Amino acid sequence: MLSLSKEQANKVGIVGYGVYVPFYRITSKEIASVWGEDITRIELGLGIKEKAVAGPDEDAATIAVEAARGALARAQIDPSNIGAVYVGSESHPYAVKPTASIVAEAIGATPRLTAADLEFACKAGTAPIQMIAGMALAGMLKYGLAIGADTAQGRPGDALEYSAASGSAAYIVGPAEESLATLEATTSFTTDTPDFWRRPKAEYPSHGGRFTGEPAYFKHVMGATQLLLEQTGYTWEDFAYVVFHQPNAKFPKAVAKKLGVPSEKIERSLVVPYIGNTYSGSSILGLARVLDVAKPGDKIFMASFGSGAGSDAFIFNVTDRIEKKRPLAKSVDYYMERKEYVNYAQYAKMRGKLRLS
Repeated sequence: MLSLSKEQANKVGIVGYGVYVPFYRITSKEIASVWGEDITRIELGLGIKEKAVAGPDEDAATIAVEAARGALARAQIDPSNIGAVYVGSESHPYAVKPTASIVAEAIGATPRLTAADLEFACKAGTAPIQMIAGMALAGMLKYGLAIGADTAQGRPGDALEYSAASGSAAYIVGPAEESLATLEATTSFTTDTPDFWRRPKAEYPSHGGRFTGEPAYFKHVMGATQLLLEQTGYTWEDFAYVVFHQPNAKFPKAVAKKLGVPSEKIERSLVVPYIGNTYSGSSILGLARVLDVAKPGDKIFMASFGSGAGSDAFIFNVTDRIEKKRPLAKSVDYYMERKEYVNYAQYAKMRGKLRLS
């Protein structure tokens, strides 16, 4: 079982965090009009008004770099002191060539570090936080950079097209005495549940329909959450904010209700109605939006989810350093509010949905 000992609790934490959401948006109404769908049914089913669309010169690597620069600005550290860069994504620009080395070079962290790409659907951005925390606790490094970045694709006309979006979040994990939020506890819950996948060389992912709900998302998010609460003895009264992975706007609210979480404790973390599901960036963008307003002493619970399937759960404690570090980089709301709308033709061209035979 994955867990931190009492001696390890609050010994490492988030030294800096940064985010990036592309400028362009397409509305659910625009997509529905192309496919003759009932927009009311779509909005009621997914709760997504619009989604962020990567520009023609953006990919998972470029948006990861932008988020990393924000994390460095808040951390106020020399990038050459970063000992690990891990980038989680399911839309890495290369099949063979790491995104992590591109990011490390762009921010000046090379060459004395380890770097790797991770994949685990939408939780590929939280696994590296656990990995780097473990390395820091073992004395293998002082700082590590964990990133979740995706430019997700949905097959034209498929339900995923309304939600698959672009965005990234980056976290520098390091010593508690420099952290704006310390890591008190973490655990994971994993099974082989075939709810969502993409074969090699396939342009678009496939999903198992009914398997994406109860057997996948709810089972794993609830499993990891209940496990961590049992390990720590906490109740929801102990937390100021709760963050769940957001494949759509309905699932995080539904899982909160099942678990007895007051709705006001998850409201701040909800970004998917405004920018869509950013996959590996989703739950950690929600965490970043919470950190944008959290106060010293606040306790934050987060549970990610990745199809295939698994969830990582975390408990963070916000420190006094949040007030000084927070203004040093742009907020999630800044990126959510700056936008320009595109029509479906522009979107299809930008996202490579047009193919010449």
